[in-house]
Amino acid sequence: MLDRGSFCPYVGHVRREILGNPMRKKTGVARSVTMETRSQKSHEGKKGLSKSEDKNRFETRQGRKITLVGAGVNLFLVGIKLVAGLYGHSQALIADAVHSISDLFTDAVVLVGLKLGRKGPDQDHHFGHARYETLASAFVGGALVIVAVYLGVGAASAIYHHTESHPTLITVVVAGLAIILKEVLYRYTIHVGRRIRSAALQANAWHHRSDAFSSVAVLLGVGGAQINPDWHILDAYAALVVSLFIFKVGLGVLVSSVREFTDTAPTPDIMDRVRSCAGTVPGVIETHDIRVRMSGGYYQMELHAVVDGALTVAEGHQIAKKIEACLREEFDQSSQVIIHVDPSEE
Repeated sequence: MLDRGSFCPYVGHVRREILGNPMRKKTGVARSVTMETRSQKSHEGKKGLSKSEDKNRFETRQGRKITLVGAGVNLFLVGIKLVAGLYGHSQALIADAVHSISDLFTDAVVLVGLKLGRKGPDQDHHFGHARYETLASAFVGGALVIVAVYLGVGAASAIYHHTESHPTLITVVVAGLAIILKEVLYRYTIHVGRRIRSAALQANAWHHRSDAFSSVAVLLGVGGAQINPDWHILDAYAALVVSLFIFKVGLGVLVSSVREFTDTAPTPDIMDRVRSCAGTVPGVIETHDIRVRMSGGYYQMELHAVVDGALTVAEGHQIAKKIEACLREEFDQSSQVIIHVDPSEE
């Protein structure tokens, strides 16, 4: 009987089925061997778990910091856009202020998603809580779509009824300020989101950029009305363009979240990279049953590697560890790698 305790130094577990003489050490021992090595941050021992927790806390603080900064900027912009829109007679700027209000809502959702999604595995969530971040990004996408529809209907109604508005110069100044602030906020947020691999934070960054682009449309519409008062309808057309852009961004975020929730396979080039990486490891004859999915911005991979059936369990395990190391080097975004080692039938 094989003592499983002897494999304690390895990360993972080994399941072995032996046909023939169980006392043989080399040839014949692996006539029928199935080996699985499972590597997760939560199974790295107390020391590794502590490092993982420290990293999660640091990343959560970074995400929380930029989200709170964004919320402060959004609150400021809501105030000046509403005031400037009302006193400057700009429908597009008022619509842009409503968009900024939706930013405050999504900021709150992202904060909750970061807090919950960065928790490690527990008794009720064996694979961690990363999907909470995916849920948060779905909320952000849904909010963008709803805001887009609201703004689009209002703008279309103004165009249909030939509602006149005569924006003043103050609306141009506020729109320009909003563009600068939101573009800076987008760049900062997307940088942090990519660094800590937060889908919710990256979705929120695009929310910031959609606000910046919407302000560009407002600036064009209001500027046109300033050049020629007869072009006052440009303000409503600008609001309509804003709504269409926001809808496109929101739908993209929402579709991406749904794909992750339904465990949709990644693009073919990702699968080819997994296959190529495993195939370069010495001792691997072939690979099959490759599965890859995304969870909370991280890849989770599983594959079967065929090796020489005359190898010992320990030798096969070392090959599996080399495959895992190769995949982790190739994909920085890998949180879990499961390798099944199958014996060659030859």
